[in-house]
Amino acid sequence: MSTVTAISTAQGQGGIGVIRISGEKAFEITDKIFKSVSGKKIADIKGYSALFGHIYRNDEKIDEVVVLKYIAPKSFTGENVVEISCHGGMFITREVLKCVIDAGATLAQPGEFTKRAYLNGKMDLTEAESVMDIISAQSKDAVRSAMYVKEGALYKKSIEIKDLLLNKTAHLSAWADYPEEDIPEVTTESVKDAVEKSIKTLEKLLSTYDAGQVIKEGIDTVIAGRPNAGKSTLMNLLAGREKSIVTSVAGTTRDVVEDTVLVGNVLLKLSDTAGIRETDNEIEKIGVQKTMEKIHSCGLVIALFDNSEKLTDEDIKLIDEIKDMPSIAVINKTDLDNKINIEYIKDNIKHLVYISAKNEENIEELKKVIEKVAGTENFDPSGGIIANERQRNAIKNALDNLFEAKTALDMGLTLDAVTVSLQETIDYLLELTGEKASEEIVDSVFHNFCVGK
Repeated sequence: MSTVTAISTAQGQGGIGVIRISGEKAFEITDKIFKSVSGKKIADIKGYSALFGHIYRNDEKIDEVVVLKYIAPKSFTGENVVEISCHGGMFITREVLKCVIDAGATLAQPGEFTKRAYLNGKMDLTEAESVMDIISAQSKDAVRSAMYVKEGALYKKSIEIKDLLLNKTAHLSAWADYPEEDIPEVTTESVKDAVEKSIKTLEKLLSTYDAGQVIKEGIDTVIAGRPNAGKSTLMNLLAGREKSIVTSVAGTTRDVVEDTVLVGNVLLKLSDTAGIRETDNEIEKIGVQKTMEKIHSCGLVIALFDNSEKLTDEDIKLIDEIKDMPSIAVINKTDLDNKINIEYIKDNIKHLVYISAKNEENIEELKKVIEKVAGTENFDPSGGIIANERQRNAIKNALDNLFEAKTALDMGLTLDAVTVSLQETIDYLLELTGEKASEEIVDSVFHNFCVGK
């Protein structure tokens, strides 16, 4: 494989910028452009040590740097690696990168360092995918779930099932192919036990997908209700800053105001929308229309109702629109006298919370209900979670074949027929971990990585 290089730190101004070089000629290339103040060369020093010096282009001094040396296979990629730490400006890091390329390195493709780590056996495919999830994580739980996958939680679960099924298929094959040998007969009950145990484990893994996506990607959430129900006040309260304009004048919010906030352990892509009401104002009409469009395309509706007023036709229309959607009815202004018809809301919306946005009362209860509706209330990533659609499909296909095996056993078919389904299951588990993944699958995994990782 060629020796590749890329800037591994974020583009922009910073204290340092890091240029990574990986491949057989990493030390040779570095020594062409680097001169240490001690006179030592990278090729001559021990691994996992550093030299201070300067990067040169011909005789021109480009920057002062610290160079770290990693020797294969004990590096991130499993290859010889050099990391050059220079000053962190965009211009200077690119200049150092140009020097490395001029000395013989090739510019790395997106995710190429991690791809080489996978190809060199430093990690499986699920662990490689978790690297990008750690980088893009926007919450503590997103980092935790990605870290558990990085440490092999999903891999260990899949290997546990794979080994169990391999043991059974190997025993079945040996018993069928060598009848003259003294090989114990495989009982239908033992195979059925292995299949049912595997189904239970995979179903539990599959159930983590939705919660994992919520933790990782967040939920498109709309705050909806009549004008002056307190939508903008709630938006600002959840956002932790004044994002929406709050006044006593009905119809102040004419357009959709958006922000991304962390509520409990759920990332909400919040939209504060125009108040729903009949109006002759053309601009406000457009705002109401956008509100309804947003409601029908979102993943969660937080519907606000004014505790101090009776339900109006607009309120009832909103309830009817969202009653079959993931939604939370929030009864606001509990600091005022109660006049609202609460029974109609209870009959149509499952989750209900009383708050006073103005006085910031009962907001913690709202956060708990949001976690409950999102499915993250008791989120525990330690057992491994499914992080993406590729992993979900591999596990679902494996599970489908296990159900075929179970059906075959229940129907009393020969164990040969069962073995075919078990082998298909094993193949999909090997695809999950990357032990038997096609080149197209591997390329698609690393396609969305950033350059330099």
